[in-house]
Amino acid sequence: MSDHSEAPVAPVAAYEPPYYVAVFTAVRTADQSGYSETNARMEDLVKDVPGYLGMDHAQTPGGLGITVGYFRDADALTEWRSNAEHRAAQKRGRAEWYQNYKLHVAKVERSHGFTRAGR
Repeated sequence: MSDHSEAPVAPVAAYEPPYYVAVFTAVRTADQSGYSETNARMEDLVKDVPGYLGMDHAQTPGGLGITVGYFRDADALTEWRSNAEHRAAQKRGRAEWYQNYKLHVAKVERSHGFTRAGR
């Protein structure tokens, strides 16, 4: 998605399972005209979906972008998938911004986390 230079340096919390994740991995094209604005709009829009839990992003030096969206249940994920603005952004992404991408959706059965105590 975006470079997220202002994003906090902490992963999304470990939630009580079950919940769902949508893992989007992509390599973008050279022409990214309009991508940042659309991406920012999608990040704002998904927050309005009841059951949306959060999102993590990573970018490899080689250009592979990874976004993981967390959703409380399948209905929340379905609502996001069927959102008209999101569908339009997907269509534009295929036409302009992505060289290739993969989407994996999974039901999380186990989740835990660790945070080092402050010094």
